[in-house]
Amino acid sequence: MQEKDIYSELSSIRNLMERSTKFISLSGLSGIMAGIYALIGGLIAYKLVYTKGSGLLFRDFYLNDPLIWWPLFLIALIVLALSLITGLWLTMRQARKKNESVWNPVSKRLLMNLAVPLVAGGLFILILIFRGYYGIISSACLIFYGLALVAGSQYTFSDVKWLGFCEIILGLLAALLPGFGIVFWMIGFGVLHIVYGLIMHFKYNQ
Repeated sequence: MQEKDIYSELSSIRNLMERSTKFISLSGLSGIMAGIYALIGGLIAYKLVYTKGSGLLFRDFYLNDPLIWWPLFLIALIVLALSLITGLWLTMRQARKKNESVWNPVSKRLLMNLAVPLVAGGLFILILIFRGYYGIISSACLIFYGLALVAGSQYTFSDVKWLGFCEIILGLLAALLPGFGIVFWMIGFGVLHIVYGLIMHFKYNQ
């Protein structure tokens, strides 16, 4: 058997193993779009919170002002809904290109690993809202999202794990500087998603 044929067979075996153990139909474009949605939502939120000419100086009172936080919560929900809808559609399209099923044993395990930190984080954030602890909500969003990515990364591309670590670090920084939560939120869900999406697109989706 020629060396070229051996390489081709080894490549085929590796692809089969990846298909059986990892969900490889994630779309890089979905990360880019999620980042764009987050940046748009973050800019709208920024206008609600920061005063003209204040630069990055934050308004102390907004941290405990429910009249400010409920609009921010609505913006976050809209960004989440748009990201989920776009991500699902692009992932299904990517799966069709690779002749794969979106709903399979691997994707089920991936969702289960993602769900535990995300559900726990969502409930924790609701508790923070009803208890009035608004200052660390942005931090909690980033940390629990990062934990979910790290937990789910074993069933998909390893790049997801590194995105998760970056989200966790940003969440911890946001906890140290609660008045800059929107800025960290925009970096984590906006900028990092766009960078991650571009890497995924050119690395796996070509």
